[in-house]
Amino acid sequence: MKGSTAPLLEFRMSLSHGGAAHRLRAEYEASGGGSMPGHHAALRLIATLCAAALLLAAPSARAATMLRDADLEHALSEIAAPVLRAAGLSPSQVEVLVIKDERLNAFVTETTRIFLHSGLILKLPDAKSLQALIAHEAAHITGGHITQRMANMRAARTAAGLGMVLAAAAGAATGRGDAAAGIMLGTQSSALRSFLGHTRAEESSADIASIRTLVQAGIDPRGALQVQEIFLGQEALNVGRQDPYMHSHPLTRDRFRATQGLVAAAKVPERNDPAADYWFLRARGKLSAFLRPPGWTLGRLEDSGSQDIARMREAIARHRQSDLPGALRAIDGAIALRPKDPFYHDLKGQILLEGRRPADSARVYAQARALAPRNAQILGGLGRAQLASGQFKAALATLEEARGRDWADPRILRDLSVAYARADNTGMASEATAQRYALEGRMQDAGIHAKRAVDLLPRGSAPWTRAQDVLDASERAARDR
Repeated sequence: MKGSTAPLLEFRMSLSHGGAAHRLRAEYEASGGGSMPGHHAALRLIATLCAAALLLAAPSARAATMLRDADLEHALSEIAAPVLRAAGLSPSQVEVLVIKDERLNAFVTETTRIFLHSGLILKLPDAKSLQALIAHEAAHITGGHITQRMANMRAARTAAGLGMVLAAAAGAATGRGDAAAGIMLGTQSSALRSFLGHTRAEESSADIASIRTLVQAGIDPRGALQVQEIFLGQEALNVGRQDPYMHSHPLTRDRFRATQGLVAAAKVPERNDPAADYWFLRARGKLSAFLRPPGWTLGRLEDSGSQDIARMREAIARHRQSDLPGALRAIDGAIALRPKDPFYHDLKGQILLEGRRPADSARVYAQARALAPRNAQILGGLGRAQLASGQFKAALATLEEARGRDWADPRILRDLSVAYARADNTGMASEATAQRYALEGRMQDAGIHAKRAVDLLPRGSAPWTRAQDVLDASERAARDR
């Protein structure tokens, strides 16, 4: 997990200013595709996160911080793979990503990504409950609910907006604020009821499909009841006090009883999968070690589930306390238990890099790369360490390889721009910077760097085309402001 004593995780995007991202998505769709599929995948991720803002449904907009970590994402992929296969989806095509948020929520906004809040992962008791949650979200994908739900949201927002217009008109005509408020609240309530009516039907359908998926995958479906039990009783709370999961997954006692019936009818014996539980404990353990105070972690190492996870959590806690020798002793203990685990080498590389030992970090990251040569985040860490240790030519090659595997990581783009600047290639440095700013929704800054890249790069080349795409998007964003 990148960054510890500094900001933990650096992929930030303000969902309150998502207009630029929506325009980028519209331009992509209007163009019918284009020169670089990876570039367009990055733009799709921007639009996905902006759509996520609708599902979060907070009265005031919030910033979303994606938690990008090779170990965390690998653990989630191990947990999700049997569920996705049983649902008829490809584990290599559907990512499970984590958003840093203590509120409990999970959602999908497109067919290739499932989003989980960190708070929900920390709240779940075991792997089968997380697998039940993933099965439920996968059912929304296979059931075609995403398109319908977004349409319902647009209709609800239109109705609510109409209510505001009518309220303003009533206030102006009568001079009575109470009349205006009554019309506005009445219309918004009607819109909400309409939206939730569609949503409850989808939830019932997804419950049925998810239990079927879990049974087919050989997973104990009682995890679905564990998830619902977390949220029982929230329907009686004021909307502002409910977890956001309740906004997009309305839960009632009737729905819970229906799920109980589905689980009973499945007649699957109670069981836990030791392999899935290991990866669940590892994902939850790493999240808690980075997100909770180091003292809290060090006082609960015995709850880690295995010795290697305990040593990993200790390493993170001691690293966050700026205890480099203690952190290295702990992570070396984890590596001794799992010497071929690339993600423990990745964590050691991060500890060394942030401990200002970049040359040692680069050597450890090279070991991680040898064990997982296709992992973009490990490649990004290696390139970062090579940059910090003065290996600028090697860093440039590594970071370009990392960008080729993951166009949606602004950290890679930031480091790549530095590597190109070190190589006196201002055009490519500006192109990478323009891409990064576009991903972060900073379209004015993106346009400045894209213009510089367009002026410096060979016309018609792939980098020139990418820069021109960003420049066009930034100019449209400026006109629409």
